[in-house]
Amino acid sequence: MRENELEYFEAILKDRRDQIIKNINGVKEEIAQLRSCELNDEGDYASASNNNLVESAIGEQQEMELAEIELALAKIKNGEYGICIMCEEEIGFQRLKVKAHAKYCIDCREIAEKNQG
Repeated sequence: MRENELEYFEAILKDRRDQIIKNINGVKEEIAQLRSCELNDEGDYASASNNNLVESAIGEQQEMELAEIELALAKIKNGEYGICIMCEEEIGFQRLKVKAHAKYCIDCREIAEKNQG
């Protein structure tokens, strides 16, 4: 991969990382606010509990994406970025444009998803 392409993906990954960190901090703040709210009845409790579950799920998903982004940034530094972890072939530029922290090429992604499901 060319240097300018690496710089392009590094900028995308860093921007997404910053956005996720901001989102995670926002979710943590919202959960803390929910916990400090005075709940007047079972309806309030159910609503707050449901919101807490949704916020937690979103936070967990973003934590996983953040870890994948950090891994991709480390790979840029060590020269391994854009290489499929399954077949060790280059991941296509268009695939990386869609998901800059992709670990698999398109063919291997399908295999990995079938094995998980």
